[in-house]
Amino acid sequence: MFNAISAMRQPQNEGLLSYGPGSPEKAELKKKLQELQKREIEIPLIIGGKEVRTGKMGECIIPHKKDHILAKYHMAGEKEITMAIEAAHQAKDEWERMPWEHRASVFLRAAELLSGPWRSTLNAATMLGQSKTAHQAEIDSACELIDFLRFNAYYLSQIIEEQPNSTQDSWNRLQYRPLEGFVFAVTPFNFTAIGGNLPTAPAIVGNTVVWKPASTAVYSNYFVMKLLQEAGLPDGVINFVPGSGSKVGNMVLDDPALAGIHFTGSTQVFGDIWRKVAGNLRQYKAYPRIVGETGGKNFVLAHDSADVGALATGLVRGAFEYQGQKCSAASRAYIPQSIWPSVKERLLDDVASIKMGDVENFSNFMSAVIDGNAFRSIRSFIDYAQESPEAEILCGGQSDDREGYFIRPTVIVTTNPRFRTMEEEIFGPVLTVYVYPDQEFEKTVAQCTETSPYGLTGAVFARDRRVVCNLEKQLNHAASNFYINDKPTGAVVGQQPFGGSRASGTNDKAGSKLNLYRWINPRTIKENLNPPKKYGYSFMEEE
Repeated sequence: MFNAISAMRQPQNEGLLSYGPGSPEKAELKKKLQELQKREIEIPLIIGGKEVRTGKMGECIIPHKKDHILAKYHMAGEKEITMAIEAAHQAKDEWERMPWEHRASVFLRAAELLSGPWRSTLNAATMLGQSKTAHQAEIDSACELIDFLRFNAYYLSQIIEEQPNSTQDSWNRLQYRPLEGFVFAVTPFNFTAIGGNLPTAPAIVGNTVVWKPASTAVYSNYFVMKLLQEAGLPDGVINFVPGSGSKVGNMVLDDPALAGIHFTGSTQVFGDIWRKVAGNLRQYKAYPRIVGETGGKNFVLAHDSADVGALATGLVRGAFEYQGQKCSAASRAYIPQSIWPSVKERLLDDVASIKMGDVENFSNFMSAVIDGNAFRSIRSFIDYAQESPEAEILCGGQSDDREGYFIRPTVIVTTNPRFRTMEEEIFGPVLTVYVYPDQEFEKTVAQCTETSPYGLTGAVFARDRRVVCNLEKQLNHAASNFYINDKPTGAVVGQQPFGGSRASGTNDKAGSKLNLYRWINPRTIKENLNPPKKYGYSFMEEE
């Protein structure tokens, strides 16, 4: 009988490959990019470990070559959604009872496979299906996903070690049970790592999962699912069900066994889910745990003591990496008049030098936005700014969807700190700048925290330590991931746990053990080692 208390080494963050000239990883990735484009694959649902085909098909395209179809995928209907819930139910008991070391080992093996032979496949699939550059794919579908898998296993070991105090005559224990029911994972298009983490984080602590990937990320997410199967994930623990969000969501949210929701997506959809769950409360076996990371209107606030070069670089990288399609992307900036001329010069020079195009050309810094709907939405904000007397487009504004969904990085300057593009989430390569009088710094700080309903990320640039200290306090609720002299993107697992408050979500901090706690249903056990034999107490005795 196995009776060891297993110790787990604290992991280190996965090293970032450079893909420099002549490097073996660059050659391998380019080869994999060509290989994946040569064949159009058919992607089934995976329910109870079995491939399921419905005949109702969707397409996975290359956003920067929109006529190139990478795959056609089967979409779940009512029958398949019912099958997925039942498969999760059937797998539940065995998976829950499996020793935690064996559950963790599945995901640790997946991390090792991804660090080695699967790395180029996941990176290439993400580059093609989501138009990420090699660097953006590497930090996402390789490093971040590997980190999630390794660190979540380590966090589970830490949690299990947390036990209550006992006394001489009583032994107290905490049992870390999974939730009673199944978890519904709803994942976004913009990060393959989130696509992998949202179903696996609940699974590692013993839950079974129904996973609905974003339609525009089915391609890379399918490879994540196949990776988990190769790593030994038992059938039915995670069930992969692409399909219509409303169709899958409505059926899952109506099921009495729904125990939790792990969501990343829009604030509006998350609100709809919350209302649906609230309306169904009486029919659930338990209150579902709802964990969501949603929208953002992330800021960069500069003081006149800011380093101009660092500020300009933070704006360019924060606003335009991955075409601004990060929940954390810099979308609004507040710059003092005294340094604006030099910031503007550096910013416009940098943006003018940005190359955009096919991700297979590794010299490109940007590629296409995800699809036609995103293209039209982002374009509408640019058109609004072009027509407004309160705004001026300093650079960019051009777009072209003939070959792919390309929008040039765009910088808008406005005279109104409450201008539409200062307030509303755009989710594209558009940065709006408000230039404030230096003497109105405190007023601008108040505007920064009051303008947006969101509370995801924000960055401040200042060399004056007193200013930094005060901003950290004044912007306390404006950003749940707060950056000092750095861009507001790029949170690293184990270093900057990620999540937002206000309208940005429940702030349960992916990349830390705080998130894992949400998928655990603890049970306290007290064992009396010397139980009393009489019911009376000494205070009842009279002298």
